Amino acid sequence: MIEDDVKTARALASGLRSEGFEPVTAKTGEEGFFLLSRESFDVVILDWMLPARDGIEVLRTLRALLRRVDSGSALRQQIGDLTLNMQTRSVARGAREIALTPREFDLLTFLAQHHDQTVTRQMIAREVWREPNRATPLDNVIDVHLAHLRRKLDEGEPVKLIQTVRGVGFVLRAEAKA
Repeated sequence: MIEDDVKTARALASGLRSEGFEPVTAKTGEEGFFLLSRESFDVVILDWMLPARDGIEVLRTLRALLRRVDSGSALRQQIGDLTLNMQTRSVARGAREIALTPREFDLLTFLAQHHDQTVTRQMIAREVWREPNRATPLDNVIDVHLAHLRRKLDEGEPVKLIQTVRGVGFVLRAEAKA
């Protein structure tokens, strides 16, 4: 969120947090553009009248950068009967739509990007929670989110997509390993 008015930014951030999002705030167009060029975000809330670099200029520059982005990046991913639509942030298993929280969707996306590869809790903490050097481990938090995700994806299904690799981590695969 790029907003120079502190009260407005605080109110918007509070509303977004209550809906399960993790807003990042910049007070100037320059600071916002710097953040946008370093990290990827799901959405940008952009004030038009900003100090240092106005919103129109930030938007113009973002459009040039977005056009250069690899057009081969998949907006839709299929793993077995699981379909992820990155554009609409929707998930389906066969014909069944699955409602996920923003964090569950991010976790599933990470697993899908690494499907058939084992990922560790440390990788998940770094890439999904973006907290590599946390004082207390996120293991329990990650396990709870994985349990919820497993229940939503795998309950009642003959093939369990999320599998535990004992002592190592987790893997998303369309077939049970023999």
